[in-house]
Amino acid sequence: MSPRCWADLSDRGSGRPRPLNYDSYLDEEVRAFIARTDALSPPDAVNLSISDQRRVYDDLCRAFDTGYPDGVATRDLDAGGVPVRLYEAGAPSVSVIYLHGGGFVVGGLESHDSICAEICSGTGHRVISVDYRLAPEHPHPASFDDAVTATAWVLERFPGPVVLVGDSAGGTLAAAVTHAMRGRTDRITGQLLIYPGLGGDMTRGSYVTHANAPGLTTADIGFYQSVRTGGAIPEGDPSYAPLQDSDFTGLPHTIIVTAQCDPLADDGAAYRDAIRAAGGKVHWISEAGLIHGYLRARTLSTRARDSFATIVADLQCLGQGVWPYD
Repeated sequence: MSPRCWADLSDRGSGRPRPLNYDSYLDEEVRAFIARTDALSPPDAVNLSISDQRRVYDDLCRAFDTGYPDGVATRDLDAGGVPVRLYEAGAPSVSVIYLHGGGFVVGGLESHDSICAEICSGTGHRVISVDYRLAPEHPHPASFDDAVTATAWVLERFPGPVVLVGDSAGGTLAAAVTHAMRGRTDRITGQLLIYPGLGGDMTRGSYVTHANAPGLTTADIGFYQSVRTGGAIPEGDPSYAPLQDSDFTGLPHTIIVTAQCDPLADDGAAYRDAIRAAGGKVHWISEAGLIHGYLRARTLSTRARDSFATIVADLQCLGQGVWPYD
């Protein structure tokens, strides 16, 4: 099934998108994942207090946790004042820095624990998960500052190539760090961004077409932006939104993976186009029939499992300096 997402979706003459019947986009496995998610975390969770949002999100992530593959060992460390969790299996020569999602408001070392362990096992690379500070207690640029600090710590502590990866808000941070680190090191060999928010135009494209998608709505994005900043949205600040940068040259090899049914989907295409226009090596994957947050569905959905397998394989290649899309 490859339904059309972008054409003939507006009421004629009104400019308003017709409500989408997501049953025609999503297979039975993904719909079951959504139902299980909604039973654990209400779709209107953004209306809860921040502490309750964190509690619900932690419970949700715990319910989908799959444990560690055999052979993966972890240590919790301090990276220049930023808590991190180190995952190793064997004697890795590549370091992967993982920045978790959660709208800059929820999440931490536990929320993406099994994801990081599986990336470590599947790639053979060392994985360092970063517990950056969260809003509203620590508004922008606190999370970005912590991500830069942790990246500098990894570069100083471990030899060899470094790859940045993040999902959702973590994808924002991963891209922001690669922009900030240009010219400071040649050891960041790649970045892989999973359904990232990169600062696209919220008045058009997927932000409108998929404004009420399961998993994440455009209104949710607006809420998280206001909490992250405390109000005013920065302008011309790539540490906040990488698409606000005026220079896309000199970035490491970049892979962007987005979900078809996600308001953030078009950010992936826009970022690909900006890097490509600047002469960079970039590839964008749009995953049909998937929603924001589908990494949690990787053991329940064939589509999500296949996408995660591609992500792991691509991370292995980026760490080895191999471009998988020539």
